[in-house]
Amino acid sequence: MSESSPPKHGLAETLGIPRALFWAFVGQLLFMVGDGVEAGYLDTYMLHHGHTQGFVNEMFTFYGITVMIAAWFSGPLSDLMGPKKVMWLGLILWTILEVGFLSLGLGPNSGPMILLFYTLRGFAYPLFAYGFLVWIAAATPTAMLGSAAGWFWFSFSAGLPTLGSQFARFAIPEIGELRTFWCSLGLVIIGGLVALLFTHEPTGKKRLLPDHVPTKDIFFGSMSIMWREPKTLIAGIVRVIDTSSEYAFLAIMPAFFVDHLGFSLGQWLNLLSLIFLSNILFNLVSGMVADSLGHRFVVAVFGGIGGFIAIPLFYYVPLWFPGNFWAVAAAGIFYGATVAAFVPLSGLMPQICPREKAAALSILGLGAGASTWVGPAVVAGCEAVFGPGMQYVIWTFAVIYLASAGMTMALTISPEARRYSEEAAARGESTPAVGH
Repeated sequence: MSESSPPKHGLAETLGIPRALFWAFVGQLLFMVGDGVEAGYLDTYMLHHGHTQGFVNEMFTFYGITVMIAAWFSGPLSDLMGPKKVMWLGLILWTILEVGFLSLGLGPNSGPMILLFYTLRGFAYPLFAYGFLVWIAAATPTAMLGSAAGWFWFSFSAGLPTLGSQFARFAIPEIGELRTFWCSLGLVIIGGLVALLFTHEPTGKKRLLPDHVPTKDIFFGSMSIMWREPKTLIAGIVRVIDTSSEYAFLAIMPAFFVDHLGFSLGQWLNLLSLIFLSNILFNLVSGMVADSLGHRFVVAVFGGIGGFIAIPLFYYVPLWFPGNFWAVAAAGIFYGATVAAFVPLSGLMPQICPREKAAALSILGLGAGASTWVGPAVVAGCEAVFGPGMQYVIWTFAVIYLASAGMTMALTISPEARRYSEEAAARGESTPAVGH
């Protein structure tokens, strides 16, 4: 953010939102609501229309791979053409590929077209969302980076899957499943246009790296940064750990609660809603707290050590208090909060590598995408090594989260990075003085 930026006296800054990016946050929320409409029922829709569980698993696996690739590409592409153009690319791709997915895939119920267009659409939303995250890092003062990252993840997860699934819940009885998919397209387009047409912050409009840096160096640099600056690799691993347990638990916990513990399906869904609500709210809280207590401290203590405590509690509390929904809900809310405590990583990475913010953040995007399959892989690995048994999975994840606390403490900001940021701030460039 340049010296010509308006003074920070408005409501947006009070809440921790960079004023120049306010409408981009609003648009991001609407975009992710549209993207999340399908989250609650696409799998059952496919099964009810004659597709096998194996086909559905294959579809989601390929989709996860393209999401992971695009999450990494968002960084170097932002360096090359500017974050705003990357977001435009994501919006246009989502629109075109969703039209193909619905009109050539789901409409005629063509398996090959469904698989093709859904896999390709995985490239779209990460370009929009993570391109915006790069824009936030490039244009936000360090003192606000934690809270701005919190608002990013709030808008991201409030839409996908929370509000998107709720939209589907009310729309399907009124207009049917297929038309609800078409509504998601409208929400995405509206959200994307709000974000891109109403946001005029100048940093995101331009290439982030100097013109003399070759394109091949930009893309290679977004991978080589992991060994040139090993802290980015460590942060990427921590980011993988962050949501790995979520994806694992979505696969194994429904059967544990419903079949083993005797909870009704409705109780499990209500519990899941409380966990996601806790996660959304604490996305904001952890970002704001990090601006005061320090990014590393919040991630290591509340995220890593907190997860080490919360994950076993989420398993043992329903065994200790059979049938007590609110005791289990308290443990679930605590667990959702600890997952949210990793949010300040998005504010810490640009401080560790202030010269290559987009490349550093692309590693976090890569980690976020990888967590979708690492979580289930940990479950499979525990079963292969220890045999069946939830307690082995639970304690494996607990130890992994504890290890993440130690890894996070290694994410220090070098004197050179501090000096670069301070000099950039003195020149009135968008990289401000380094804080925590």
